[in-house]
Amino acid sequence: MEMLNLSLPAANRFATDYLAGSPELQRFFHYNFTDNHSYVHRLDELKNRSFMRHELADHIQSFMSRYAESDRIAENIEKLRKENSVAVIGGQQAGILTGPLYTIHKVISIIKLAEQKEQELGVPVVPVFWIAGEDHDYQEVNHVYVMKGNRQEKWVYPEKNLEKKMISEVCINRDLCYSWVEEIIETYGETKYTKDILSFALESLKKAESFVDFFATIIMELFKDSGLLIVDSGNKDLRKLEKEYFIDQIKNHREITSAVLGQQEKTKAAGFSNMIDINENTANLFFYDEHVNERILLQFDPQSGGFAGKNGEVSFTYDELLEIANEFPEKLSNNVVTRPLMQEWLFPTLAFIGGPGEIAYWAELKLVFEHFGVQMPPLVPRLNITFLEGSIESDLDELKLDLKEVLISGTSGHELKFIDSLKDREVEELFGQVKGMLADQYQVIREKSNGIDPVLLPMLQKNESILLNQIKFMEDKIVEAICRKNDHILRKFSRVENALRPGGAPQERVWNPFYYLNKYGLDLVPELLKLQYSFDGTHKIIKL
Repeated sequence: MEMLNLSLPAANRFATDYLAGSPELQRFFHYNFTDNHSYVHRLDELKNRSFMRHELADHIQSFMSRYAESDRIAENIEKLRKENSVAVIGGQQAGILTGPLYTIHKVISIIKLAEQKEQELGVPVVPVFWIAGEDHDYQEVNHVYVMKGNRQEKWVYPEKNLEKKMISEVCINRDLCYSWVEEIIETYGETKYTKDILSFALESLKKAESFVDFFATIIMELFKDSGLLIVDSGNKDLRKLEKEYFIDQIKNHREITSAVLGQQEKTKAAGFSNMIDINENTANLFFYDEHVNERILLQFDPQSGGFAGKNGEVSFTYDELLEIANEFPEKLSNNVVTRPLMQEWLFPTLAFIGGPGEIAYWAELKLVFEHFGVQMPPLVPRLNITFLEGSIESDLDELKLDLKEVLISGTSGHELKFIDSLKDREVEELFGQVKGMLADQYQVIREKSNGIDPVLLPMLQKNESILLNQIKFMEDKIVEAICRKNDHILRKFSRVENALRPGGAPQERVWNPFYYLNKYGLDLVPELLKLQYSFDGTHKIIKL
């Protein structure tokens, strides 16, 4: 397994400038992730704060007991109890079969950065993955993409869910899901690992009651020997630890919203669009209504001083909402603004691992953190990884394609040039002459017909169009015949495109890890963790 580093443009202008260390962007953050001194200063900041380390460690130990166990996991839970320990943390929604590859890349990023910082700083550093189980966007987690007949297809988990339930609350039908997973893996083709992969999926499903369970079981089985710890933001027991923080959020809801709006003015003045959708009455909290199984975003009502759903689904006085936070914290959950804040209060976070979009919206939260007298952790961009299989590398060489160019733009431009090079210029010229002669002759006929009866003109134009379409049809048929003779070459263009830039998107945003596990086995993940990664903003090409 070999790794190459390539410099590629980031997913958006904000991320590109952030990776480049733009001084203009740096003022939206408290730490520069590229400066080693930032992590020393962060340790000093964390020493002056208190955390519910033992309560949090107890919760994680209990929560993770249903998933894979290892000595490293037990060691890291004990590390978390130590007063000088810190965490590297990042999170993602609980996608089915883990979701796209970038989820795995994010987990690897968390683990490897934690290892590096523990060695550099000489303090216990724990890798933590925050499962966004409180999210209710079912459409984001219920599908995978497969190749079918040389085309990319979106396969949706067949059980419908029309309620705005938290993903933690969405149950999974084991039999239905296993049949669906079998069909997916069948599209990958049979290999010497297929039986093991199917058995792995079945065993993971046996332990799963919800989408989060299925996700967590797979993740922990793949990464158990790394000592990864996980939490589910939708877990009711975790909410009990969060109740005082919910109370603080309610008491400071107007200041939180005002801080976001103020910070957005600064990012907008720097030429960046707002990432967080917020207005002056946003309360930045959801209420979970168990009677209708829906998660309802609360708005502040300045006239009554209370809180209500956007469409009036629920309403509470200020005191009632405080009582809910104190007595039933499991009924509340965070939005995009307060989730980072809650994470910061719970964990002694040395660094946060984020994707391009996450880093952009964190830039709008600086004043929120400052309001509570804390600083945002260093925000480290997750590793961007592309797997390059040997057969695809051979196709690149044969087609004389540049890997970097393909990763940025795909192969379609080169494919069109190749097809153009195959065309018979003499035949092309003859067709051009025929079309020119036809146009000239019909011009003469139009002039004659106009003198006879102007009503004939529309019919004549339609007739000319039919003939031109027939000529174009024949032209295309000749090109198709030429392409068929070179189909073996054109298939290579398609293979490269589908492997590296499927549908014009990065590989890691489309394909699912199980395709690669089926081809290379479950040992693929431990092998990936053996590589040495640098968090320098370069794109990692891993040759399989």
